[in-house]
Amino acid sequence: MPSSQSPHPRFAERPRGVYDVVVALFCCLLLISNVAAVKLIQFGPEVDLFGFPVLPIITDGGALLFPLTYVLGDVLAEVYGWRGARRAIAIGFATSVVASLTFLVVGAAPPAADWPNQEAFVAVLGFVPRIVVASLLGYAVGQLLNAWVLVRLKRRTKEGSLWARLLGSTLVGEAADTTIFCVVAFAGIITGGTLLNYVIVGYVYKVAIEALFLPVTYQVIRMVKRREPSYAE
Repeated sequence: MPSSQSPHPRFAERPRGVYDVVVALFCCLLLISNVAAVKLIQFGPEVDLFGFPVLPIITDGGALLFPLTYVLGDVLAEVYGWRGARRAIAIGFATSVVASLTFLVVGAAPPAADWPNQEAFVAVLGFVPRIVVASLLGYAVGQLLNAWVLVRLKRRTKEGSLWARLLGSTLVGEAADTTIFCVVAFAGIITGGTLLNYVIVGYVYKVAIEALFLPVTYQVIRMVKRREPSYAE
């Protein structure tokens, strides 16, 4: 161990591998999605089929990026196992809590006399308990289930049938995530067939995006495995 009187500065050695990069990207996508999810988005005219509203399609802004957190969640579980994925999920949960509390404090702080956007800031980034709780619950349950299912399947399939692990974990994780978020955040605000439409459309969309991204996920997993010295094929 170098002496404290050493004339040379000391730095910790950067760990090998890319786990830190994957976790950083995972948390960034999560935070951006949480902010974007505040806005509900609607596509198409009103169309009912046997009393069920088929159109318009209703989703939220978080749907644009949030499926990619599951892609990275799959990478974490496939390469780093249950412990590595769980650690990343916990970091993402903590950063989401910090972001929500920061927006709460900043929104409550008195605005400058010549700053006219206080109401707009609070409307978009303000602390809405239901949205925050829904987001955190959906994220935690969905991501943990996604990682748990993938790891359990990998213990049976070893290195084979990667597609089955990715799709199987997605079907379970996204079902829990989407249902919890939609019901906790918007039950009573949007009701009946509209709420069911929101849940179903959100779930199908997210699963479809991840299925579409399977070739990309394959390549990312292969690249991460090659860059992890401790990974044994």
